[in-house]
Amino acid sequence: MKKDFLTLLDADATEIEDILDEAGRLKALRAEGTPHTLLAGKSLAMIFEKASTRTRVSFEAGMHDLGGHALFLNPHDLQLGRGEMLRDTARVLSRYVSAIMIRAYKHSTIEEFAKYSSVPVINGLSDIAHPCQVLADLLTLRERFSSLEGLRLAWIGDGNNVCNSMLIAAAYTGMELRIACPPGYNPDAGILEEARARGAKVAFFATPEEAAEDAHALYTDVWVSMGNEAEREERLRAFQGYTITSDVVARAEPDAVVLHCLPAHRGEEITEEVLEGPQSIVWDQAENRLHAQKALLVKLIR
Repeated sequence: MKKDFLTLLDADATEIEDILDEAGRLKALRAEGTPHTLLAGKSLAMIFEKASTRTRVSFEAGMHDLGGHALFLNPHDLQLGRGEMLRDTARVLSRYVSAIMIRAYKHSTIEEFAKYSSVPVINGLSDIAHPCQVLADLLTLRERFSSLEGLRLAWIGDGNNVCNSMLIAAAYTGMELRIACPPGYNPDAGILEEARARGAKVAFFATPEEAAEDAHALYTDVWVSMGNEAEREERLRAFQGYTITSDVVARAEPDAVVLHCLPAHRGEEITEEVLEGPQSIVWDQAENRLHAQKALLVKLIR
């Protein structure tokens, strides 16, 4: 039976743990230089409505590592750019490839594609969720702290797609999510309700400093995501005071780490000093997109 990965709700806690275990195993094999061509003969179509560095390169390199093939598809180079319906493209691509990854502006685009695709569809990013990013985040935190149970993670800034996905991750892992967002920029209310119904420990704070108190990890993202450019000036005003600075980091646990899913706008959501400092693990986090996604691909299409 086809299984999609549109949000973390498309897996359960056990499946997420299995993916993280497999990611660690594949990461070790790659470091050893041991071949692991588990997807020989498989292919992945990658559709990008939004520009990408980490998503594109990690999926493409990952399929290569696994012995498969990835195809980069810009909608403007497809008949989609000339008005072909999503459902028709989905049904056709399904006949050619083993899985389809889509990075889209609207989550509804990915949902419609998955409805008509006969092969697994992976959400590479949408306005609602970024589940592949959070898989990498969980892998990175687990490498650093061994266990995620009871880990206090402070989310500072925009309650965006990554924050939405982290809410579900908190329900699955036993992490405590401490959120500080400006008024009007909280995470999706429906996803928050679902996460809490599944046992997520979530608390909201008025300031970054309060959220960071005794936290094990601090996480932020850009204030102006792709698609929000028209709101740039309004957002820059709203997010003043929500920068992760050295003073904010000092409120956290002494061994606390700092995450950022990148790209970073130094001086806005995070300072240069923090991003390049000893508590930053953003480069490990970025690398782990490769390993987590390889594990996900193996689970879905092996």
